[in-house]
Formats: sequence, structure tokens, C-alpha cells
Amino acid sequence: MRAEYPDFRLGTVLATSFTATLTERRGDAVERIPTPQRLIDWLAVSGLAVTSCTPAQLDRARDLREAIHAAATATALQESPPAPAIQVINHHSTQGHAAPILTTDGHRRWQLTKGSVEDALSVIAADAITILAGERDGKLALCASPTCQAAFFDTSQSRTRKWCDMNTCGNRQKKARFNATHRKPIP
Repeated sequence: MRAEYPDFRLGTVLATSFTATLTERRGDAVERIPTPQRLIDWLAVSGLAVTSCTPAQLDRARDLREAIHAAATATALQESPPAPAIQVINHHSTQGHAAPILTTDGHRRWQLTKGSVEDALSVIAADAITILAGERDGKLALCASPTCQAAFFDTSQSRTRKWCDMNTCGNRQKKARFNATHRKPIP
């Protein structure tokens, strides 16, 4: 992957990892898929390899990302997801051609029938639907970082996780708390 771009934040849940391609939404937003090639890179590391991506496909991917984020945020706040977000998610879910296949080591992998961005986006949309419909074991939550507020899928045993990613938002908040309580008095 290209070093000039910020690292991807890859979680274990496809749909919420996809929404993390735009981070620090309440601060200085960081776009992690600024180019079509960068979307290809993200899809590849997420097990959804495609061969090409146009600027129009990148725009559709970002539309899906924002729809998932809006629906996940509403769900985390125990509100109804916005109808326009649901329409975008449903549309993308029906546009692709992909099938789950079983690997020899007993894992599921997605086979993109046409190998297109639309195929990959349909898998992401379908994953979002399983989360939003409450079909998976876990709950949607929002990151406690005031600059992040990312939606994430909490699968911890207690369902009380506070951070979208402990290595970024969690550590940043812990460091800020430590610095606030251990400041040396100014003489």
C-alpha cells in the first residue's frame, strides 16, 4: 500500500470497518480512500479484491459508507435509521453478484462473480444489513472520543466497549487523562 496515505483502520466487522475509511468525523476528518486505487487497496485487504475502480464507483462507495454510518449511528442511539440511508444500503445490497464460499481451512470467503466494485459493495451492504437488523451477536455503539464518534460493532462480553479502536482513540484518551493528572506545576 502507498505510504503517502494514512493507514487503514481494519476491524473484525466488514461494514463498520468500511465506515472507518473516514475517521475523525467530528474533528479534522481523515479520508482513507481518497482515490479509486485506494478503494481497490482497501477492498483487497478486506478480502474483496477487485481489478479496477472508476471515480464514479468511488463516489458510490462513499455514498454507501455514509449511509451505513448514518444508519449505524441512529441504531447505536436507539433511533430509527434514516429512510434515505436504508434505501442506499438496500440498493447496493441488490446490485452485486457475490457468493460465500467455504475454504479448505473451514472459513468463509466471498467470491465476487464479476470481480467488480459493485459486487464488493453488495457484500458490504449485506454485512451492514445483518448488523442493523440485529442478526449478529453484538451491539452497535459510538466511539467515546469527542473527535471520532465512529460507529463500531461491540462484540465484547459485557457490550460496554468505549472506543472504536483501543490503539488509536482509546490510547489517545488515556494519554490525555494521564497528562491532565500528572502535569507538573508551573513554578
